[in-house]
Amino acid sequence: MTTTRRLSTVACAVLALASSAQAQSPRDALVERAETFELDTPYVPPPGDPLEHHAAGYAKILCSAVFITGLAPAFAAENVGYFTAPHAERPKLGTPVIDGARRAVHVPLPDGTRRTALKLGDQGCVTLPAGRDAPLFTPVRVEPRLPDPATQPWPMGDAPSAQPPPLAIDAAKVKDAVNAAFQPDSAMTAAFVVTWRGRIVGERYGPGVTLSTPLESWSMGKSVTASLLGVLVRQGVYDLAQPAPIPEWRDKDDRRSKIRIADLFHMSSGLRIKAPQDPDYDPAGPYPDHVYLYTGAVNTFRYAASRPPQWPPGTVGRYRNTDPVLANYLVRLAVEQRGEDYLSFPQRALFDKLGIRTMVLETDAYGNFLGQGYVLAPARDWARLGNLYLQDGVWNGERILPEGFVKFVSTVAPAWQADQRPIYGGFFWINGWGQLPVPRDAYYMSGSGTQMTIIIPSHDLVVVRMGHYKGGAEGYASLRKSLAILMEAVPPR
Repeated sequence: MTTTRRLSTVACAVLALASSAQAQSPRDALVERAETFELDTPYVPPPGDPLEHHAAGYAKILCSAVFITGLAPAFAAENVGYFTAPHAERPKLGTPVIDGARRAVHVPLPDGTRRTALKLGDQGCVTLPAGRDAPLFTPVRVEPRLPDPATQPWPMGDAPSAQPPPLAIDAAKVKDAVNAAFQPDSAMTAAFVVTWRGRIVGERYGPGVTLSTPLESWSMGKSVTASLLGVLVRQGVYDLAQPAPIPEWRDKDDRRSKIRIADLFHMSSGLRIKAPQDPDYDPAGPYPDHVYLYTGAVNTFRYAASRPPQWPPGTVGRYRNTDPVLANYLVRLAVEQRGEDYLSFPQRALFDKLGIRTMVLETDAYGNFLGQGYVLAPARDWARLGNLYLQDGVWNGERILPEGFVKFVSTVAPAWQADQRPIYGGFFWINGWGQLPVPRDAYYMSGSGTQMTIIIPSHDLVVVRMGHYKGGAEGYASLRKSLAILMEAVPPR
């Protein structure tokens, strides 16, 4: 065959592949690419009865909504975070029992058993294993080492700033943007905070919500996990490029021993579970591990560490809770190895430094932080954390996150880029598709129900939107309108 004919043949093959790729749906392309890396390992579904998991999820959500956020039980049951106990499943369950004296919620099952979630002080609400009436750890009192927030101006407190409004922005349009975030009422926006160069320039709250009300945030907690692990990287305990030192993976012949800490951040560990966000997820299939890590009432760290590899690390990006759960496992291992108290570590090492007093990190029944999504906090606390990232990990002159860390979490993860999805970084989402009407340099924390903390470096902005879960879809539409107005109100840097 001549060189010309050989090149022509190659060109035809390339064109055929390109044509095939164009004919594929994005979903099919994701599935097909992942199959090329598939390892020969079994899938073992989560144990237990799905209805019992729904009952556990229902009890936990009601417990947090009633005893932490302060919502009425009927409102919480209808509007708050019900993906762990879908409305379609609830008729199969008994009527929840709210025990105000014990600060517990019990959800009965058809066989007469019940699942319970119990408020445990500063560890929030904890789902108890079936048949137990107490957790398997001792709760710890976590006291912020900070003065009364009313005595300190923002950001270290909540006292009003004495500074005049900045002249560089259009205050009237900022107000319009804030109001747009609350329209229509069915968006159920609960809190909205806008900071510019670290100053609060716009703020509003929904009915019954104040600047100190802890609200559901769901997967924004993954970015808290990133921050806690970032603190340990800054302290020299870990390196992002090192293999994750998970005890269950110690054997050098274990393929999971090659999973780097960076792979966990990038949601590309390759561990085999099922998650509703998977492109090939089948709702009629087994109960998803992704949700079981909320509802299973098991030692979540050990469950996640026991999952087999599905793909080599760093090759396929999938949004799965195993990775942030294992990142939290690393936090516990490091803190306890040096003899410190794990449950108070976030407050001591991070929150106290930022003026955060009311962020609640909930745990499983074994005292492991469920930082993949069980975090409740007021909007101002999320604005503080967002400003730490806007300021490149420096706060009041102190470097809290390591140099280069903010760039790392806000840069598209290689496996997600390979999937042609430039939307995920390191436990932060990236505006790589322009899905938000703000510049592409924006990145954000995001949780179910349109809980979002958006960092927009080019405009020195941090925008926090929080709402009740049921209004999430309309809330996203109103958020987009609000952001578009903000882009007119605030000049680029």
